[in-house]
Amino acid sequence: MASATSTGRKKAARKKKPTGRKSKPQPTLSRQRKPEDMSLEQWQAALRRQFGRTQAFELENVGEHPIFSRFAVTNPRTGRSYRVTIRGRDEQGRADHHCTCPDFLVNALDTCKHIEFVLARLERRRGGRASLAQSWRPAYSEIYVRYASQRQVVFRPGTACPRRVAEMLGACFNREGVLTARGYSRLPGVLAKVRQQAGGDHELRVSDDVMEMVARVRDQSALQRRLDRAYPTGLTATAARKLLRVGLYPYQRQGALFAARAGRTLIADEMGLGKTIQAIAAAELLARHASVQRVLIVCPTSLKHQWAQEIARFARRDDDDIHVIEGPGHTRQAAYGSPAFYKIVNYDVIHRDLAAIQGWSPELVILDEAQRIKNWKTRAAMTVKQIDSPYAIVLTGTPLENRLEELYSIVEFVDRHRLGPMFRFLAAHQHVDESGRVVGYKDLDRIGKTLAPILLRRTKKQVIRELPERLDKRLFVPMTSQQQAIHDENQEIVARIVAKWRRYHHLSDADQRRLMIALQNMRMACNSTYLLDRKTDHSAKLDEAEATLADLLEPDDAKIVVFSQWVGTHELLARRCDARGWGHVMFNGGVPGPQRRKLVQRFREDPDCRLFLSTDAGGVGLNLQHAQAVVIMDQPWNPAVLEQRIGRVHRLGQAGAVRVVHLVARGTIEEGMLGLIGFKQSMFKGVLDGGAGEVFLGGSRLKRFMESVEKATEPIHAPPAEEPVDADAEPSADEEDADAAAPAGDDAEQAWARFATAAVGLIQPLADALTTGDGAGQARTQPLSRLVGRDETTGEPCLKLPLPDPRTLTRLTKLLEQWAKPDGKP
Repeated sequence: MASATSTGRKKAARKKKPTGRKSKPQPTLSRQRKPEDMSLEQWQAALRRQFGRTQAFELENVGEHPIFSRFAVTNPRTGRSYRVTIRGRDEQGRADHHCTCPDFLVNALDTCKHIEFVLARLERRRGGRASLAQSWRPAYSEIYVRYASQRQVVFRPGTACPRRVAEMLGACFNREGVLTARGYSRLPGVLAKVRQQAGGDHELRVSDDVMEMVARVRDQSALQRRLDRAYPTGLTATAARKLLRVGLYPYQRQGALFAARAGRTLIADEMGLGKTIQAIAAAELLARHASVQRVLIVCPTSLKHQWAQEIARFARRDDDDIHVIEGPGHTRQAAYGSPAFYKIVNYDVIHRDLAAIQGWSPELVILDEAQRIKNWKTRAAMTVKQIDSPYAIVLTGTPLENRLEELYSIVEFVDRHRLGPMFRFLAAHQHVDESGRVVGYKDLDRIGKTLAPILLRRTKKQVIRELPERLDKRLFVPMTSQQQAIHDENQEIVARIVAKWRRYHHLSDADQRRLMIALQNMRMACNSTYLLDRKTDHSAKLDEAEATLADLLEPDDAKIVVFSQWVGTHELLARRCDARGWGHVMFNGGVPGPQRRKLVQRFREDPDCRLFLSTDAGGVGLNLQHAQAVVIMDQPWNPAVLEQRIGRVHRLGQAGAVRVVHLVARGTIEEGMLGLIGFKQSMFKGVLDGGAGEVFLGGSRLKRFMESVEKATEPIHAPPAEEPVDADAEPSADEEDADAAAPAGDDAEQAWARFATAAVGLIQPLADALTTGDGAGQARTQPLSRLVGRDETTGEPCLKLPLPDPRTLTRLTKLLEQWAKPDGKP
């Protein structure tokens, strides 16, 4: 093996012989000021070239070629040695040189002071400069990591590379020779086959950092898949109890799982939010799902025994699994050989114990109070960053105190490539004056986005009251006689269909549709007759809602979210809001997508916008936690929908208690639904909330649905013997002990008359479909009194409705189908 050895110090000591020529003075670059004619990258590369070519490093060729080889570069002052690889230029003129020093691995410049030192020494040799300028490829093939703007694993075939080897590796690399995403999982197996088939016929060199990078990517992907399978809905309270001796708050469970999935992470929660227990939980997750057995905790001296106590309190570990490392040097050295799962050490001894720590090879390193390494120039920071481990958790409540360099230094331990080279990071985010002094920062939001995969930051304001107090109140409101009439008529339809179900245990498609419409009409009548006839507004509930809103809006800054399934309810509320001068927005499925964000923004930012009137289109995905109260105008059949409504306001980040007011029509289907929601939450999955287009498939689903209908309508089958509430009377809003108000027992003829009134009221807005015009355009309608009569055969009262012409009937059918759907939308 050819080698060349030289000592930089001896060369530097030699006197130069006069050549008779004047050498051109080399320009000196300032590390503080970038020349105007240079880009940032050019300037940084030039600085390294200038510095490296003046060093007195020791150089040794440890390869075969005199130029394109591997070299050991040693700093005699520090004793550190790095491996430099000089490669020939490829077809694009790129020279993929490489160095193992930390600067080269992160600067994305394809050079460093060690590479520049080697190049300068090689150029001095006879023919060295000309050789370096040539394109040169060795006979052997090579797989290595290219540290450019992003790290890439690269395959460079040699001149003697057999075709079958190139084809086999081609399954992992693209045409440019870069390892593909799928190639990370395939490469180890392909390499084994290449070595088996090619044997010693062809030399394939694979650098150590390639296999390290491939292994980490594969292991982390496999860990994430295992965690996702084990906790498909996140780390639940039950799972956390099995993991630790104590329960965790939801945000702590999220933090622990986040840290385990990320592998290397920074938990920067505000002080007092339990970063310690999150780290312990994450360590136990990694022990369970990544086979981690060696955990090193580095913390201030004053916290070592506190950590030991916390682990003993929270983790399901024996005392032998917790070892505080302290005492003289020989005692500490022996302690690293103990089988303890957790080893706890302080920052002050890391420098002296580094060799023992590296020999022990921890799998997970937890840094507590990580601001201790915020100054990258300190010995503690530089030493800690030499500890290598597959997993790391960094804990600090103050990752950034004064300068961006502090954040960079801390993140560098977690992921040295995350923020890129420091010179580029600072240039992108610092404002400097003419003298180079930092006077401000910019584009800080980009830093947060860059760190999002590894950084978790929550403040006390966000989570200290993760589930703030929720005050639920039910107001039972009586019905007007007009509402009750519609409700009872539809109740009779439901009762007949339920009786048919009990008898035959089967319903035809027509009966199912009739049942859906009747139930929907009962629920709509509980809010107002307006929802059915689009003309009248008989509603005790709307009046009570107005009074409730007036109370809730007493504080000047109060904001309220009002939910109803039907747009018609909000139309009535909007009239009352306008009359009182209450600013509001209406949010429903008919609002175009681009306008929805503006409505939410106005409600959040406009102090005069006090009410957010929303259908269930706003029950999912919106964050309305700046409101203080939720008013539920009608109870949904699906309990999950109810919780979604309330969850828009009662959620993480809510600063205070949330008042939830449920307005319930007394003695109606709504009151029956309360018990159903209360203890039959999983009876069925929102069948009715799908609207009139929902199709029942029969079988067990229909059976469960019919059982829920029976339960929901049981309380209202027998109307109490009270006089109906007068439509013009002042509505009452007594609490749960008030009696239900319903119409008295009318005779059959009066009941039919009331039904006729309600039926015509239902279709009154469809006047165009129910009337015929004369020559003058005058509409002719049938008087209501002429619609009720008696059957000529039986003498029973009956309803006589004249049928319109076929075209009008078609229009009427379409409008009625539309009417039966939620929100009144087709």
